[in-house]
Amino acid sequence: MVPHVQEASNTVVEARVRFPALDGYDLGGTFYRPDASVIADRAVVFNCGYGIPASYYGHFARYLAESGIPVLTYDYRGIGESRPSRLRGFAVTAEDWAEYDCGGAIAWLRVRYPKAELVGISHSFGTLLLGGAPNAGELSRFVLICSHTGYFGDYRPRYRLPMAVLWHGVMPGLTRLFGYFPARRLGLGDDLPSGIALQWAARRSPDLRLGGIGDPARARAGLVRCSELRGVALVLSFTDDAFATDAGTRRLLSYFPRLEAQHLRITPADAGMQGVGHFGFFRRKARSRLWPRVLAYLLRDSSERRAPLAGVALK
Repeated sequence: MVPHVQEASNTVVEARVRFPALDGYDLGGTFYRPDASVIADRAVVFNCGYGIPASYYGHFARYLAESGIPVLTYDYRGIGESRPSRLRGFAVTAEDWAEYDCGGAIAWLRVRYPKAELVGISHSFGTLLLGGAPNAGELSRFVLICSHTGYFGDYRPRYRLPMAVLWHGVMPGLTRLFGYFPARRLGLGDDLPSGIALQWAARRSPDLRLGGIGDPARARAGLVRCSELRGVALVLSFTDDAFATDAGTRRLLSYFPRLEAQHLRITPADAGMQGVGHFGFFRRKARSRLWPRVLAYLLRDSSERRAPLAGVALK
């Protein structure tokens, strides 16, 4: 049984926006908000997965805005609307994405909603970036969707070898050849700046080890911020997801020990879909069975946040 939520039929204002990261870099995004007659008491900052442009999440963001919840989606530097004119040689690391870009998105939303509750929603590896922002404490509630740490050993067995070859062989080789990772040519999302791609390629151990590409001190500080982050979280993962497996999601959550997390493992049948996988939650066919669960969670008041959601099996 799916929680019933009465959706509002608000007109959605959808606007492209530019705003500064915390270090001043110009970022692009889209702001989805209900019309001016709606007073929002909560607003969402959305963190994309690695190499996935923010436009991919537009249908889901629009759905929330139709129900009275403003949403900011944005592209990390080097991706989508935040891509420079020349990607080859563009210097950026995951620490920049977390500390500066995510931090800038939270700051931009806070200025517009100084008294509202800010909610962080993330997909895939975007959860670690969200937790690593220096102002992540502005967020008190979270929705973490298909979250994992990118360790290939946590993938479903049939995917481990091919993905290890792709991430740790093909990716660094092509990145050094082109000066960035040409993911578009391979049908793997948006192109990645070289620093981001080489950091991902170096992710070969179960633990997030510091060093290599980037600044170890900044990486360490980001992980400390994750460990200190407080709030309540709805964690959604799917039994047919090859990447955010149960082991992968639990490993991710181990970096957020102070979050009060409710982890829901959902089958495709429970979602009313033939398959969900790592990306299916954001397809429009998920609107009737999956999106209302998140909306129901977001519309709860402070006294209800920790109560389990009805109609889904916990694992």
